[in-house]
Amino acid sequence: MEKFTRPISGGWFSIYWWDRRHVYWNTACMNFTAAKWEALIRDMASLGQEYIVMCNCISDGRCVYESKVAPKIEMVCPDPLEAVMNACDKYGMKVFLSNDYYREVSFEDVLSPDHTKARMTVIEELAEKYSHHKSFYGWYWAWEAYIAPLFSEDFVKYFNDSSEFARRLTPNAKFLTAPYGTKNAVFTDEYCRQIERLDTDIIAYQDTVGCFAMNTDESARAFETLRKAHDKVPQRALWADVETFAWEGKDNRREVPLIPAGMERLEKQLEAVSPYVDRVLVFIFQGLFTNPESIAFTGYEPGAKYWNEYVEWLKAHHPEALKM
Repeated sequence: MEKFTRPISGGWFSIYWWDRRHVYWNTACMNFTAAKWEALIRDMASLGQEYIVMCNCISDGRCVYESKVAPKIEMVCPDPLEAVMNACDKYGMKVFLSNDYYREVSFEDVLSPDHTKARMTVIEELAEKYSHHKSFYGWYWAWEAYIAPLFSEDFVKYFNDSSEFARRLTPNAKFLTAPYGTKNAVFTDEYCRQIERLDTDIIAYQDTVGCFAMNTDESARAFETLRKAHDKVPQRALWADVETFAWEGKDNRREVPLIPAGMERLEKQLEAVSPYVDRVLVFIFQGLFTNPESIAFTGYEPGAKYWNEYVEWLKAHHPEALKM
């Protein structure tokens, strides 16, 4: 009997990215009109995807919307986040907004008064401007936690303070986090107590295969362990954050572009996590996969090949997901 392998339910999404990792689609996105943003969301929805997780709404000292915290980056679309939210409304997508990273700091500085104030201001602004959309689903707190094998207490405070503040403005919102260090996963009472304390609804652990921290066999073992922990704390949904990328040149460096890993590796990654998780998100679908038949095509031919490979995989394994 063929193993059940989950399809991609959605993933991280960058309106603007500040370093070369997204270089093969960043320039195209900077020049997208509202119609092209809508086409991109339609493309993703046509493959059965449901969730968009904003990588950042503010980063490297610039916002993708009008903010008091930092200047707005100039793009062809006057309000690209509004265009994305409108498209997600239209195509039934669910969006997690993010309030980081407004500047590069150490984790200790994230908890400083000025950084905390800026983060909370961004939450207020985003809630006021965009949470009325039916596609608004919740919040992604973007400072990544490392499992070693527990989360640091600084991370727990950062996360819980953010969730507490956001809940006052958006009481029905869901909260998402995406830790790394997944290879170190343990099933212990102490870890179960900690994820119970973490004020979140969904933990989408990074499979870290793209960053060479695990292979797919190790990924399967780690997610099996995490399944046992989450079964003890069922109010914390267990999702996967599968890395769809490889590197063009030296690995794990910000100045190195991400490139498609290829369907052969991705299928193994999906197979590894599927028995244990409720949903599979990916980092990243947008740009790394690009529909060559769409007005939102970025012109990146390896991305077109990745798109076509994934469409063929869906036809073979999940034809019900296709809405093309």
